Amino acid sequence: MNQLKKYIVALTNLYGVVHKEKVMTIYNSQNTAQIKMSEIDQLLNNLPKDLEQAFVMTHGEYFLHEVILEFDEFNILLNKKKDKPHYIPNKNELLKYVDEDYFEKTKAYNKLLNYVKKNFFNGNQEKAEYLLEDIHDTLEADINMQMIFDIFNNQGISFNDMEQANEVIGMIMTFANNIRIWENNGHTPHEIFETYEKPNLKPLPDKAFEINKEKVGRNDLCPCGSGKKYKKCCL
Repeated sequence: MNQLKKYIVALTNLYGVVHKEKVMTIYNSQNTAQIKMSEIDQLLNNLPKDLEQAFVMTHGEYFLHEVILEFDEFNILLNKKKDKPHYIPNKNELLKYVDEDYFEKTKAYNKLLNYVKKNFFNGNQEKAEYLLEDIHDTLEADINMQMIFDIFNNQGISFNDMEQANEVIGMIMTFANNIRIWENNGHTPHEIFETYEKPNLKPLPDKAFEINKEKVGRNDLCPCGSGKKYKKCCL
């Protein structure tokens, strides 16, 4: 598989859907030997077997993971990704995504891994990693806690009490907020909130809200504007 194909596979695994212009921009920004759009168009119009085997499909001017076409989610995903910036790792990190099973082992991942290894698998690293791969794949698609609990149940894992269950749930949610997902163009939910949503939040007013302290009599008109007496309305 040549370098351009590796980029297409990696970007498809990272973004789910990637436009041909984005492929060319990222490739040319990270490589001395530049490519032309005609080279990408050739792959779009005649998809090679090795890209198909890497679960890459085409749709118009896009490369996309085959599961998106399988579940008819192309337009849904494009709408979710709309106007969100792309996460672009350096070349070495990006090409790790040629492996469909690759994902970053974050601090949140390691914390959850060490906890389940110690508390549920008697220190068995392999079993703990297998569990977290299942959890990651589920969270990558959707944060569905019932499905997460099903994964624990299938492994024969039960919690000691509600305190332990809540502790694990907290770690899972932190893990989920630090997973790179398709609908965020490869950004984690935490990154999108910090760099894209948080700056647009309106600050709270400097002064506390003032409550109207004027006393309303039982037989006065209700201040809600209903036209009824206060005693027959909001009182």
